[in-house]
Amino acid sequence: MAHRKLNAEKIVVASHNAGKIKEIAELLAVYKSTVISSAELNLSEPVEDGDSFIANAEIKARSASKESGLVALADDSGLVVPALNGDPGIHSARFALHPETNKRDFNYAMKKLWDGLEAIKDDDRSAYFACALSVCWADGHMESFEGRVYGTLIYPLRGKNGFGYDPMFVPDGYDKSFGEMTAAEKQKISHRANAFKQLTNACF
Repeated sequence: MAHRKLNAEKIVVASHNAGKIKEIAELLAVYKSTVISSAELNLSEPVEDGDSFIANAEIKARSASKESGLVALADDSGLVVPALNGDPGIHSARFALHPETNKRDFNYAMKKLWDGLEAIKDDDRSAYFACALSVCWADGHMESFEGRVYGTLIYPLRGKNGFGYDPMFVPDGYDKSFGEMTAAEKQKISHRANAFKQLTNACF
C-alpha cells in the first residue's frame, strides 16, 4: 500500500501533555509545517478506550482532525513490564493517578511499579517503552506506526530530565536512565523517535 505524503501547512499535535507536545514539536522542527496542539486549540480529549497503543493513537488523531479540520498527529505511548503481565501498558497515564489527589504523580507511579516488582519476587526487571504515532487527514485517511525501545527498570530513580517513567528506565546498551539523558541524547534512541523515523520515511 502506498503511503500518503504529509505536506500540510499546519499539523495539530493531538495532545494536552506538555512533555509529549514538546518532544513531537522538536521532532517536526526540521519540516516546514506549523505545529499547534490540541491544548492551544481547546480541542476536547476523547475517551481512549482502544485495546492497543495504535488504537488509542488513532482515536485521538481522528478526534483532533475532525474538530479542527486539519491534519492531526497523535501519540499514544506507555511502559510495558513483562514481569507484571505487560502492565501498566496502555494504562500508563491512568496508573499514575494518585488516589488522594486524583492527579498524575509519576513519582508515586514509579514507586508503585517497583513495589509491584518486589512483591512478586521476580528478578526480571526488563521493560520497554512503546509509542504509536497516527496521522489523520481531514478526509479520514489514517497512517499509523509503532516504535519501541527496550531496557531495564531501576530504583532509586535517577535523573530529572524527560517526563513520566523516564527516571527509572535505562535503555539497553547505555548506563544512563532516560531521566539522566539530554533531550538530544534521548531523541536518538527513544520509542517516539523510532516511530517518528518510520512515519517520516513513509510520509515525508
